[in-house]
Amino acid sequence: MSNKTGKKILLSGVKPTGQAHIGNYFGAMKQFLDLQNSGDYECYFMIADYHALNLIQNADEMHKLTQELVLDFLAIGLDPKKAVLFKQSDVSAHTELAWIFDTIVTMPYLMRAHAYKDAEAKNKEINVGTFNYPVLMAADILLYNTDVVPVGQDQKQHVEYARDIAEKFNFIFKDSANVGATTFKLPQPLILENVATVPGIDGRKMSKSYNNTIPLFATREEITKAVMGIVTDSGGPENGGIPANVYAIHKLFKSEAELKPLYEANKGKYKNLKEALIEDIDAFIKPIREKRVELVKKADKVVSKTLAEGAKCANKIVQAKLEQAKRAVGVI
Repeated sequence: MSNKTGKKILLSGVKPTGQAHIGNYFGAMKQFLDLQNSGDYECYFMIADYHALNLIQNADEMHKLTQELVLDFLAIGLDPKKAVLFKQSDVSAHTELAWIFDTIVTMPYLMRAHAYKDAEAKNKEINVGTFNYPVLMAADILLYNTDVVPVGQDQKQHVEYARDIAEKFNFIFKDSANVGATTFKLPQPLILENVATVPGIDGRKMSKSYNNTIPLFATREEITKAVMGIVTDSGGPENGGIPANVYAIHKLFKSEAELKPLYEANKGKYKNLKEALIEDIDAFIKPIREKRVELVKKADKVVSKTLAEGAKCANKIVQAKLEQAKRAVGVI
């Protein structure tokens, strides 16, 4: 597989597991948008529905959540003309290559994965999909000759697993006939240093599991309800009388230079500060919310067209790499 654009190949995936919130946007989606628009990368953004099967095990829900995620991406500005947006399950090479990798990856190695150790520590009954998650993710990454994978520091292990599996495959099958050059490129993590950890309305990290989110496409009424529910501290001397949780969310939408006079003038006036935050969140959300409303009116057509075009492109891209791997192991 050759990259005709000469740009670095970038791949990332998102599981369709629920309503997007501003934590998702500032933690990942905004970075996808920036990377797409930078002109530096050939971007592949994957709806990781097979990975989501570890959590979502209802067909109607999976269909709905997948459609919602595609609409979310399009509404924020991801452009199918600039990036390939596709569904993992539409590219069968992902699971085919994962099985090939399964035959060279050991169980003790997979037992080092953070997700597995976390589930084990919580005494959860661990399914094979959770245990095998890093192998499928390695296949996701390596199929595209990926140069970089944008991740937060806490997700770096995913890329390390892909690199380890690529190196092991390349070593085991280095002398295979008709393979020629090394089969898999070693990807690099693109650590997003300035990604905000977005606090929820209760002060903990914003998460659907904590029920402390502000929806990304919220109505004015939903924004008001969420913001008025933000837990405020006393704004004591140690933080200049500023309500920390309100301020932490507010600075996602305005610079600290813009916020300083507002918070200085309204020390202790939490209602005023929350009302200002409502205005700024609504001003940010309103245009993408309105765009999404328009997309929903033609959702079936828009989503099916986007995913069909993405699948066609992705399948074309990965075919040569899968055939190279299959030739290396001797099945073709």
